[in-house]
This record gives sequence, structure tokens and C-alpha cells, in this order.
Amino acid sequence: MRSYMNQYRECLLDDVIPFWLNNSKDDKNGGFYTSLDRDGSVYDTDKWIWLQGREVWMFATLYNQVEKRPEWLDMALHGAAFLEKHARDESGLFYFGVTQEGKPLVQPYNVFSDCFTCMAYGALERAAPGQGWGNKAKDIFESILKRRDNPKGKYNKQYPGTRELKSFSLPMILSNLALELEHVLEKNYVDNLVRDLAREILTDYYKPEFGCILENVKPDGSFSDTFEGRTMSPGHGIETMWFLMDAGERLGDQSIIKKAADITLQTLEKGWDREYEGILYFIDVKGKYPLQLEFDQKLWWVHLESIIACVKGYTHTKNDDFLKWFEKLHRYTWNHFKDPDYPEFYGYLNREGRVLFPFKGGKWKGCFHVPRSLMQVWKILEKM
Repeated sequence: MRSYMNQYRECLLDDVIPFWLNNSKDDKNGGFYTSLDRDGSVYDTDKWIWLQGREVWMFATLYNQVEKRPEWLDMALHGAAFLEKHARDESGLFYFGVTQEGKPLVQPYNVFSDCFTCMAYGALERAAPGQGWGNKAKDIFESILKRRDNPKGKYNKQYPGTRELKSFSLPMILSNLALELEHVLEKNYVDNLVRDLAREILTDYYKPEFGCILENVKPDGSFSDTFEGRTMSPGHGIETMWFLMDAGERLGDQSIIKKAADITLQTLEKGWDREYEGILYFIDVKGKYPLQLEFDQKLWWVHLESIIACVKGYTHTKNDDFLKWFEKLHRYTWNHFKDPDYPEFYGYLNREGRVLFPFKGGKWKGCFHVPRSLMQVWKILEKM
């Protein structure tokens, strides 16, 4: 395990973080470029607010948890200044995308930009206390919770009253975001919210008959035998299970930890591609035809988040199955996603494991899943 620990630490500090530090910062307009090619060159200048928030969080968290390097804090504050100036519309909601100068580009059609800006400000409250970041994070969090039943608001495409569904995405994000904000929210409030989210996830979205978490269910938590209702994203389910392991540890609730660990192993078995290896992106739980045409692609974040879940699962349960999955996932990830010639990881493989696109960042991939995974695994193994 010591060799794994060194590998993850060295890749984070000597490879991945310098890649983003040296290539993503926009010194002229503020904020970050995330559309970075294989060699770090910028191939598109649009800025996606949720990725801006994720990168601020990442550098602030490195400053908080790894080492108080001034360049990391400066990077986080640089991104936060851009968010403060350009991220919101007149009603206070966060745009999805803006131009490189910060002009509005994509309307605030979902709540993800709000969530990751909130998470970023929470991390900055620890890194740069006394500047009001915690109060800003709290205000955004309260706004998110007010939209919990309809996070898309007027941008919701569903016709009301015909086939009501609730999406897994917001409970998933909130189960982690609430823990990230525990230092700016009242303890009992966080405990109650996290317990409620764990109950909802494990009761409404987890279906033991399918052995997995569903992406959409009816408002009462029952199964919807439709394209959307049959959809499973192994990566979402597994990532959320390590969120719930953290929640169970905070609450001192071993039942949450055990359930999350069990579901992690079930989801890995269900999501693993036995023909070509790797974890499939989407699956129809009844063996029908997935709605997403990219269902059989292999994505970076799915595998990296699964590695985190396996390390945490073993830490909590000492079940050797987690070690076997860790080694299998580690081997696949480092053999297929890690660029052998340039820094950072590829994002997208086809089913057979060949690289689809050589870029290192874009509209959906930024400075988040790769460095967070490297940091998490390093720190957990260090404790072990």
C-alpha cells in the first residue's frame, strides 16, 4: 500500500496540479480556462461556472488539507473573484456558462453551478477566514434548498402532471455539499439534513431488486418502468456511496456505512464490463436499451471515484473484496486513462478502452475528479 500511496501523492503534486496551475489561469480576464488540450494548450475559451467553482474548491482544499502554499490560495482567490463578478444573473442564480470575458452565455438551467460555487466558498472560508466566504456559502446553500423540489425551475422540460419524476443528482450532491459546509452551518442542522438525505437515497433511489441506485424515480420513490426510470449510472451510485460512508462516520451510524459499502460492491459487479473491462457509463437495469447513446463509453471520473469508494470501503469494513476491486480499478485506470507522455488523465475511452479524445479538459472535465481522487487515496492510505 505504501507504493500506491507514493504513486498517488507524486502524481497529484508533481503532475496534475502543476498542469492546471500552469495552464488554466486566465490572467487577463480572470477565472480559469478548462478546455485544455493534451499538452495544456487552450483550445476553447468559454468558461463553465460549475467547473470554475470546482477548481476554486480544489485549490482551496489543497491549501487547507495538504500544505499552505501561497500559490494555491492565490489560485483559489483568483477564481473566486471571477465568480463574484460574473457568475450570477439579476435574480442571484448562477449561469451555467459565460464567455472568457464573463458575459452570460448559458442560462442558469440547473443548480450545479450554485452547488459548486457554494462548495468553493465553503473551502475558502477555511483558507481565508474573515473575508465573508462562509456567509456567502450559507446564503447560496439556503437558496439551493429552497429549490430542492424543482431545481431546474422555469427551465424544467417535464410537462407537469403527466409523468412526475425526481432526479438523483441533487440528493447526491447535497449529501457531500452539506458535509463540506459543516463549519459554516449549525451542527444539528447538518446532522439532520445528512441523515434525511441518506434515508432518501437508500430508501427511494436504491432498489434491492436491481442491486443499484436509480437515476430517476417517482416522487414517492417507486420504480418508473420508462427510459428514465430504468437508467442506472454506476459512477453516480458508487461516488454517492463514499459520500454516505463519510456521512455515516460523521453521524456514528454504522448501518449507513455498511449499507453504502454493500451497495458499492453490488454496483461494481453490475457496472463492470466483463468483455472489455472498465465500468460502463449507463445501464438499463432491465436489460433493455439505454437512453444515452454514449452508454458504453468508459469515463475518467467513474473509475477514479470508484477507486475512492473502494479505499474507503476497505477502511470501514476490512472486506478483502474492496482490495481486489481497488487493484482491478487501479490497473485499468492507470493503464488506460493516464497519459504516458503528458500530464493529467484522458477523460473518454470507447468501450474497448481506446482513447476517444486526447484533451485533458473541456465543458465537463476540469480540475476536480482527478486531483480529488489522487488526494483522497493518498491521504487515506497514509492513515492506513
